Amino acid sequence: MSRTAAVVGAGIGGLAAAALLARSGRRVTVFEQAPQAGGKAASVRLGGFRFDTGPSLLTLPEVFRRFFARLDRNLDDYLEPLPLAPLCAYDFADGTRLESYSDRARFAAELEAAGAATRRELEACLDHSARLWRWAGELFLTRSLHEPATFFSRAGLRAILHAGRLSPFQTLHAANARAFTDPRAVQLFDRYATYNGSSPYRTPATMRIIPHVEYGFGGYALRGGIVALPRALERVAREWGVEFRFGEAVERIVVQQGRCRGVEAGGVFRPADLVVSNADVLATYRRLLDMPQAPEARRAARQEPSSSGLVFLWGLKRGFDRTRVHNIFFSGDYPAEFDALFRRLDLPEDPTVYVNITGKVDPEDAPPGGENWFVLLNAPRAAGQDWPALAARARRAVLARVSKALGTDLEPWIAEERVIMPPDIERETGSTHGSLYGMASHGPASAFLRHPNRSRRIRGLYFAGGSVHPGGGMPLALLSGMLAADLAEKTER
Repeated sequence: MSRTAAVVGAGIGGLAAAALLARSGRRVTVFEQAPQAGGKAASVRLGGFRFDTGPSLLTLPEVFRRFFARLDRNLDDYLEPLPLAPLCAYDFADGTRLESYSDRARFAAELEAAGAATRRELEACLDHSARLWRWAGELFLTRSLHEPATFFSRAGLRAILHAGRLSPFQTLHAANARAFTDPRAVQLFDRYATYNGSSPYRTPATMRIIPHVEYGFGGYALRGGIVALPRALERVAREWGVEFRFGEAVERIVVQQGRCRGVEAGGVFRPADLVVSNADVLATYRRLLDMPQAPEARRAARQEPSSSGLVFLWGLKRGFDRTRVHNIFFSGDYPAEFDALFRRLDLPEDPTVYVNITGKVDPEDAPPGGENWFVLLNAPRAAGQDWPALAARARRAVLARVSKALGTDLEPWIAEERVIMPPDIERETGSTHGSLYGMASHGPASAFLRHPNRSRRIRGLYFAGGSVHPGGGMPLALLSGMLAADLAEKTER
């Protein structure tokens, strides 16, 4: 059995794999080029304001609870999830405002009061989402789709039995347009395509499973911000003996005679019996393995990247009673927005604006009377665009849109500001093109096209993170690390 392991990258997937590999008795070293763990789940301070700069909503808390239990730990000793009610406030272009809740009756009342949907429509939609979860959730999220045994398991056979009901050949938008008569409700539920950086007009209706993640299991903030999650994962990994080498980038994964032998970091060879790459899968093949022509690399390069993000961090000198922890200001032309993002590789003229304000639950994140606004726009992948010019144009559009909704000019209240563009995301996180979720989930077979968690070409090489199965987002990244560790446990004998 392999006794040593090297993990490349301390993102959520890498942290999960490291802790479980150490729990199984291996000596594990994590190499991370940044000075801290977390990957995209980072945190910065501007003046008296603190911001999470990546993920902002914790979902599927039971996934994290099971992970800590596997390490003989209780999640509540490491993290304090804060249930959100409302989950999100939505502002539509026509002036409609409503709030969403995991409490179905309360959410239905909001939709009916706004004339956006009936209770019957909402119930049917969420019931279908829950059925999709029962039919396929376990298969797509907690099992490897690249191991033949998966499809002979109970979860695999259940999904195969219900395959026709998963609607892989219908788009998410088409399914939502059939489920709701009002375009506002359609837009609200189309939004869930962006949870994995995709277009609702191209992602399969199977993605109707996503609302159940939020409405069935709830949405949470974390005391101390989302950055508390990677800090907790690092803490438990250290308790199991994992060594962390921060500020030490891996230059090469060393392969000899078809097997991983370790890594080179800081010009020094570090032997290891197995390697888990938590780096972007394309960067792994192109830079770390020097195998840009490997079939896996060529296949990954052909796949359409997910959307990226354009971020404004605004420290405001005043607060707003109208805002919530999570806020969406919808575009008036959703089809045009996604056409710009994925066909023209441009920022839309009328963008949807997401605003996360953690100071609503953690007052120490902003000075008294102020608010810390993390403002995120869906953005195309980095492809040589003039990003400073695009960011300036987007800033004007955001200020106009949000100021109109709030009934006051927002710009004079901005005391601190930082802009994060897709090339910044690519440079700081190693994510190819700055894509936030690896590949976009466009097409009926997209779930099966993600890179597997175990290499068939190179023995002892495993993959974790948002660019591989099961995908991007914190619960899925954690599950990718768990899958990588479990596959190593079964294979490295």
